[in-house]
Amino acid sequence: MRMQVLSSRVLLKPRDRDTTTAFYRDTLGLAIYREFPAGTVFFLGQGFLEVVGEGEGGASPDVALWLQVRDLADALAELAAKGVEPDRGARLEPWGLHEAWISDPDGTRIVLVEIPADHPLRVDVRQP
Repeated sequence: MRMQVLSSRVLLKPRDRDTTTAFYRDTLGLAIYREFPAGTVFFLGQGFLEVVGEGEGGASPDVALWLQVRDLADALAELAAKGVEPDRGARLEPWGLHEAWISDPDGTRIVLVEIPADHPLRVDVRQP
């Protein structure tokens, strides 16, 4: 028997929950799915991001959020207007994706990704 996953979310325990919640809500513009006294759950494409409690360890260089955006240049311009400078500017990666990196207030890397129209991730690979 296999485990059946019915729902999933990424949990972030920031050093300052209010600051991190404001970043995801106001700066990135993520819609709120649910709020409760200890945290906030945001819609994150096909999943959820929960900012909850307070952490002590800070960000790990081994963890990143991967966010697909419709237009990377537009997303970076919108973020720049809100004072967010990329940690690494937009570039075409060897695997064919356009990526730029930003960080949240705790330093968690956020990879902003635009998938070109002809990339295999967007091409229907089912047999006709």
